Parts: sequence; C-alpha cells; structure tokens
Amino acid sequence: MQYSKSTGYALHALVHLAQTEPGQYVGIKDLSKALGVSDSYLSKIMSKLRQDGIVRAVTGASGGYELARAADQITFLDVIQVVEGRQHLYECFHVNANRLPAADPDAVYDLDSQECLVKKVMIGAEMQMHQYLEQHTIQGVLDAHPLGRNHAGNKKA
Repeated sequence: MQYSKSTGYALHALVHLAQTEPGQYVGIKDLSKALGVSDSYLSKIMSKLRQDGIVRAVTGASGGYELARAADQITFLDVIQVVEGRQHLYECFHVNANRLPAADPDAVYDLDSQECLVKKVMIGAEMQMHQYLEQHTIQGVLDAHPLGRNHAGNKKA
C-alpha cells in the first residue's frame, strides 16, 4: 500500500500553514513554491481540504490559506481520508469453491456463512492503522521537531 503524492503534499502544506503566525495567510503561489509543486496541482488538494473544513481560504490581495481549526485537532487520518477517500483499503472477492484445493475448500472462504475470512484480518489491520493515524496530529509533528516548538498551539479554529 502506498499513499498518493497528493497526501504527502497535503500533510506538508498543513505543517507549513501551522507554522504561520496567527492572522497571516499563505497564498497558493508561496505555498506551492515552498513545497515544490505546481499551483494548479496544489490548488486541487487545498480545495479538498477546504471543502472538508481543514483549511479556510481567504480571498483578496492579502488572502490565501490558513488552518480552519487548531493544528492539534487535525489528525493524519483526517487528511488521508480527505485526499485518498474513506473507503476500505481491502475488498474481498468471492472465491470460486471449484478452484480451491480439494483438501480444504473452507480454508480461504467460509461457504456456510458466505463471509470473507481474509477480510477479517485486513479490516483489523486497517483499524489498527487508523487508530495510529488518529493519534498523530499536525501539531504533534511540530512538537516533535525542535524548531516547530516555537509555533506550538498558535492556530485556533
């Protein structure tokens, strides 16, 4: 499994915005230059984050983007789900019982309950990953870095 580059840019953009002084907005050109990505590509990412209430866009000459809520209230899971989607990572397919080894056809697929046995493991792993990503916030990244501590908690909703 690999996250898209869009997810990486979204997370880095949010860290950048979290480091900005309160009341200051970062324009898309400055943000895209800081991240080394095109304006149009980053605009699409920022639009998704805006629609989901993670960032706020301010129009005008001194406008740009700011966090819409506190950096310690934006989890990695929030961002990943906005960019990648909220669907499960694994979807079970129906195994044809005729193609399974004759010795134990129920080893891969429970024919009585029609429940995918593999999916139980995969969903369990996904749930553990979600819990881990929910525990990590944009502010947490800054707090873990010596230079980031200067901006701890500077963003409000």
